[in-house]
Amino acid sequence: MLDQYLVAELFTSEDRQIQAAAREFLEAEAQPFVAQWWEDGVFPLHLMRRFGEMGFWGANLPVEYGAAGVSNIAYGLIMYELERVDTGLRSAVSVQGALVMYPIYTYGSDEQKSKYLPALAAGQIIGCFGLTEHEGGSDPGAMKTSARRDGDHYVLNGTKMWISNGGIADIAIIWARDDEGDIRGFIVPTEAPGFAAGEVKHKASLRTSVTSELVLTDVRVHESQMLPKAKGLSAPLSILTQARHGIVWGVLGALEAVYTEALAFAQTRSTFGKPIAGRQLVQDKLVDMLADHTRGLLLAWRLSCLKDDGKMDHVQVSLAKRENVRTALNAARSAREILGGSGITLEYSTIRHMLNLETVDTYEGTHDIHTLIVGRAITGENALM
Repeated sequence: MLDQYLVAELFTSEDRQIQAAAREFLEAEAQPFVAQWWEDGVFPLHLMRRFGEMGFWGANLPVEYGAAGVSNIAYGLIMYELERVDTGLRSAVSVQGALVMYPIYTYGSDEQKSKYLPALAAGQIIGCFGLTEHEGGSDPGAMKTSARRDGDHYVLNGTKMWISNGGIADIAIIWARDDEGDIRGFIVPTEAPGFAAGEVKHKASLRTSVTSELVLTDVRVHESQMLPKAKGLSAPLSILTQARHGIVWGVLGALEAVYTEALAFAQTRSTFGKPIAGRQLVQDKLVDMLADHTRGLLLAWRLSCLKDDGKMDHVQVSLAKRENVRTALNAARSAREILGGSGITLEYSTIRHMLNLETVDTYEGTHDIHTLIVGRAITGENALM
């Protein structure tokens, strides 16, 4: 791992072993093929069970439900290694663990936990998280999806957009407004009559990830499928906080990938009889990348320490997501500049990472939204949009 300040010395030996195992596995099973998957717009479904064997799914959840039960630092390092290969792989694992398994674990009944978590942890079933809507975006409180009570069932109607894993999911965590106006979460089998997932095509980003529009037309789910402890918008927002923690780590893997590629290219590419690594402007870009990675790694490590100690809050997560994602994106743009014309081809990973990071900069809270969250926390004032 790129580690200018020897931050890994702050990790436990188990954390380092988990990261090393993840890197070795992904170098063999994914790295040689990922550029072709991205170009073809293919999601590697065959890796789902393998990820389960590696303990990637919901890795920081308890072993009693089939998860690996690792520290939040080790979980972050897994996200780092996944995104060093491709954001689409990290997104799939983030959704499964933080957006599907976590809400079932935190807000679900004992029966729901026993039924779904072991299968999700093993990769035997795949889940997705249905919160965002066409007209909602950064305003989930404007949710229009409804859940009408009908005896011991609920009837769901609505549309969800930009749903990762949607087209391959066996279950969906769907958020809808009930008859009292409260937002509730439901575990919805995707085979239920009236449930449809349409793939979002023509993407220039996250092409190894399945992105879908979910349409629910009179989908009936038994009341036992409702998450009993989740009521109100605070529940899905708390779940997003968990996922953002993984993003904070993951994007640093992408930053390492583009930095190491740009550095190697600069050392071998010569102009006017000299490697471009000897040019001041190129060194300036490389030093900025290294500095941003170093700050980001320290930020991610401390955030996970706070999470392990039960002290992490959503403002800390917003600050870390805002900073690490934007610096990773800027690093990818700088690396593309260093690579010159070569930087637009998939022979190199930089353009793929750069385009992927454009999406990460947007989803689960844009840079601007996280700026407003932190701004409100430090001033006590809601800023005008």
